[in-house]
Amino acid sequence: MYKKAYGIIETLAPVHVGASAGEETGNLNLIFRDQFTQTGIIPGSSIRGRFRADMRQKEIEQGLAECPETANWYGHHVIAGQRDGGTTEAQVKFEYASLVWLPVFCPGQPIVWVTCPWLLRRYKQIVGVKAELPKPYTAPKGLQGRQVDGTNGKVLFFNLGFLKIEHEADLSMWIPSGIDINSNNLVVVDDNDIAMLHDMALFRQSRVKLLDDMKKVDTKTGAFFNVEALPEGSILVFPIALKNPNWKPFNGSDTDELYFGGLESIGFGRCRVTVKGE
Repeated sequence: MYKKAYGIIETLAPVHVGASAGEETGNLNLIFRDQFTQTGIIPGSSIRGRFRADMRQKEIEQGLAECPETANWYGHHVIAGQRDGGTTEAQVKFEYASLVWLPVFCPGQPIVWVTCPWLLRRYKQIVGVKAELPKPYTAPKGLQGRQVDGTNGKVLFFNLGFLKIEHEADLSMWIPSGIDINSNNLVVVDDNDIAMLHDMALFRQSRVKLLDDMKKVDTKTGAFFNVEALPEGSILVFPIALKNPNWKPFNGSDTDELYFGGLESIGFGRCRVTVKGE
């Protein structure tokens, strides 16, 4: 029987987990996306690799070349000379991290964090929230928005158009504990809208390759390419299954800063990760 736990990821910098950086003309290094909502995810393999690499590095610093703890919790490489390779089942299993809240810029208004019922449903299953799923186009009463003439409704203005708030409700119970988000700046949109808002909210950066010996664009290799990433302030959740509940990834603490994805050398990937549950 597995023990259940989960992790909360808060991005402290843009996070790019997807296509590797290339040098082709016009190459857009896309992030991995959920197949249903088309919103960004962090695959379970990327999460496992980060935890494994950090534990392995700590054991190497302690002079443990075989890294027994890493092999015990996350499995180990094939051993030459053994029929089955000496492989063992990892005692910690990770699933992919999906968005819970995504920050979106609203011109002339405070930044709002958006989500949709599909994403909240997965969060509810993982964390065990007891509240009923909010309806699409729900926001707290304290949300700042443009008043609609002749009605009690509000309208949010995004870069791609207007969104009318149809329901009011307290959404604070859908904020993971320990996450500092203003509960008045939350908006639940329809499942059909989240993909468009997600693409509008992504962090994008254009890059060029320079010559090795001077600050000049290397035109021979194509030079120009783009990258996209989940923005700073995104909140994600991922489930964890434990065969042994004594797993301590952060030396006894339940929170630490980890890097996910690529492009860490230019400021991508820094996250705060909190592990909770059994």
